[in-house]
Amino acid sequence: MKSIYITGGNGFVGKNIINFLRGNFHYTFYSRNSKICINHDIVLHFAGLAHDTKNISKPEDFYSVNTEFTKSVFDQFLTSNSKVFITLSSVKAAADHIEGELSETFVPNPITDYGRSKLLAENYIFSKVIPFGKRVYVLRPCMIHGPGNKGNLNLLYNFVSRGFPWPLSSFVNSRSYLSIGNLCFVIKELIDRNDIPSGLYNIADDEPLSTTEIIQMIAKSKGHKVILLNLNKYIIKLLACICDLLNLPFNSERLKKLTDSYVVSNSKLKEALRKQLPISSKDGLMLTFKSFSDLS
Repeated sequence: MKSIYITGGNGFVGKNIINFLRGNFHYTFYSRNSKICINHDIVLHFAGLAHDTKNISKPEDFYSVNTEFTKSVFDQFLTSNSKVFITLSSVKAAADHIEGELSETFVPNPITDYGRSKLLAENYIFSKVIPFGKRVYVLRPCMIHGPGNKGNLNLLYNFVSRGFPWPLSSFVNSRSYLSIGNLCFVIKELIDRNDIPSGLYNIADDEPLSTTEIIQMIAKSKGHKVILLNLNKYIIKLLACICDLLNLPFNSERLKKLTDSYVVSNSKLKEALRKQLPISSKDGLMLTFKSFSDLS
């Protein structure tokens, strides 16, 4: 039985990939402040400090966890007998805002400490010579969702569930999402196959969706319709600026997250896999929304 050394095994992605792979591997879990000791076939490095929407994390924390810790794990992999290294970076290592479609050829220009810390880790990994027989994959996921995940989609779900009309339908956008099922499928392919070249891969579901479409899908999952309000964009932006000054939850940053476009290309990954992703964008999201309903 092959063995896996995993960091972040208790996180959302870690728990899901362990369940997805089932009992086919023997696992060793990294525990915080313990010595990194790798003598396994595969290394899954999922530990990291997530993007801080509440601005409570210190800048140095991102570099300590996302950059320096990743360096330490990767260095141990290089000197070990392990054959496969898979880590999660983020599309935010490339850009916080994107015009058009984000591909791996985009010249990175992150503006947050989160994105910069992820990019520094990527650069370190690809600055090293990969020994013959080893495979290294850096995955840049967009927003990951699935049963058990708590994040912006959960906030939208709660908003629609309370019967509030959606006031931002005048904003037309397109965003990529990533079903945890598709992420697990890709990771298993990378583990099982030796014909997929090492490298950097964006990972996203096939079809980007607008926020208004997401709102309508949530309403459908609840069995009711949502009222869409076509309010003036400039008035909404002015209101968000006022909320900035008053330190209220609905601010300019949140408005951007809800209305900006962020489309991620998965073409390079799919060409390497030579397979289709198993879960469609809408089917994956409906599974996520159903899980929210089951918990409510």
